[in-house]
Amino acid sequence: MLFEKFSKGNFELLNRVVMAPMTRARNPNGIPNEMNAEYYAQRSGKEGAGLIITEGTAISPTAMGVLHIPGLYTSEQVAGWKLVTSKVQRTGSKIFTQLWHVGRISHVTNQPGSQQPVGASEIQASNSFAWGYDENGKENFVISSKPRRLSALEVKDVVQDFAIAAANAIKAGFDGVELHGANGYLIEQFLNPFVNDRTDEYGGNMKNRARFLLEAVDASIAAIGASKVAIRLTPYGGLHELPHYEEIEATYQYLATELAQRKIAYIHIMDQKSRGSYALPEGFLKRFRGWYDGVLILAGGMDKAKAEAILREGLVDLIGFGEPFIANPDLVPRLKNDWPLSAPDRSLHYGGAAHGYTDYATYKSDK
Repeated sequence: MLFEKFSKGNFELLNRVVMAPMTRARNPNGIPNEMNAEYYAQRSGKEGAGLIITEGTAISPTAMGVLHIPGLYTSEQVAGWKLVTSKVQRTGSKIFTQLWHVGRISHVTNQPGSQQPVGASEIQASNSFAWGYDENGKENFVISSKPRRLSALEVKDVVQDFAIAAANAIKAGFDGVELHGANGYLIEQFLNPFVNDRTDEYGGNMKNRARFLLEAVDASIAAIGASKVAIRLTPYGGLHELPHYEEIEATYQYLATELAQRKIAYIHIMDQKSRGSYALPEGFLKRFRGWYDGVLILAGGMDKAKAEAILREGLVDLIGFGEPFIANPDLVPRLKNDWPLSAPDRSLHYGGAAHGYTDYATYKSDK
């Protein structure tokens, strides 16, 4: 099933393999370039992923917590992304971009004018790291700075930033956008009552805490249409200091039913066990499938056997692969033919140039 064509509603793909979003930090000026286009094109087409989801892309200058990531808030960035989308789409793959606001997982050196990062509250992620400049002015992992609480009006401004970035994505030629509602970043910070201590319309009860997510989705839908809007979620995740809370299951049931009504392009669930955090509980995917009948992607520690078993069970429609795509541009034929996978050099994951980015060999070229 993994390697067969996929069709559901208006969603048609060459196969059921998804290249999951991965930060690679190779845009010192925030503008995508020919090297980025080559990287994504290498991993697309008949021997690549049916759907490519790009690295997290900043929706505004204050959205960033990692140096050298691309954005989608200037005309120059839109023009740069056109290089990527045109090259990928010529191969037959679809490409979505992941729209990212990190919230409190940032550092003053990532922010314009060295201002405080913004968040749902003033609660600091004091054991979580951004990638910024250390006290010696060198690029390094740095503890996230204490955030400034967004006012209710500012929250609505961020909602519009998502919508503007979504519209820019379509101008850049993307097939759609995936809002980053996972891994402890801004959208998930609003969902979690241990981080969101607000008393206004965006805090308190479960529906209020979910309001920001749904408003960002709705604004993006208004800008580009529901069939081009998707979201990534990490139910039961704990990355970036998000403790579990009593209403997790109820929260994601509520989101699933709300998003199903909106008929968005897909929901992308990540199991954080592969990132050293909590695994999805037994039976959760089956319950989620009962709440949400749209296209569903699962990522996190996937291999061929797991992917095929989950697809056969009908729990999800598509399978996301992350890190294996870094050192294996030809991951799909490697999986299909049971060829060995190359191991990536993790020291080359972030920053730098072509080395460790576009120069990994295919299996056949290595023979």
